[in-house]
Amino acid sequence: MVTAITEGVKISVETMYQEEYSNPSNDQFMFAYRIEIENMSDYTIQLKRRQWFIFDSNGTEREVEGEGVVGLQPIIEPGNHHSYVSGCQLSTEIGSMRGHYFMSRVAVETEFIVDIPQFELIAPYRLN
Repeated sequence: MVTAITEGVKISVETMYQEEYSNPSNDQFMFAYRIEIENMSDYTIQLKRRQWFIFDSNGTEREVEGEGVVGLQPIIEPGNHHSYVSGCQLSTEIGSMRGHYFMSRVAVETEFIVDIPQFELIAPYRLN
């Protein structure tokens, strides 16, 4: 698990290789990741947008941007958290992701960026 704190918002990421949804003979490797967003600040915050940078070990890079996460733009009160699970398909058994959440402080309507720490996506059999 990797963790980072930006502007009082803690991001923790855990990854899982999805063998049952992968097809190595066709260069399809599916990974799931679970993210927990913990509001350690004094403000109620809302996640507005996300931006991902996805890297395969063959040098392929992709950028994905969009509103919210898994169809939601969660509002998180101070001391609370929001968790979700999503996935990413790579064309190699090893890769990584990193990114940003674009958040707002609800009461004062100010926007800020929260870093999503880089995390590795590795098929377990490659760890030997």
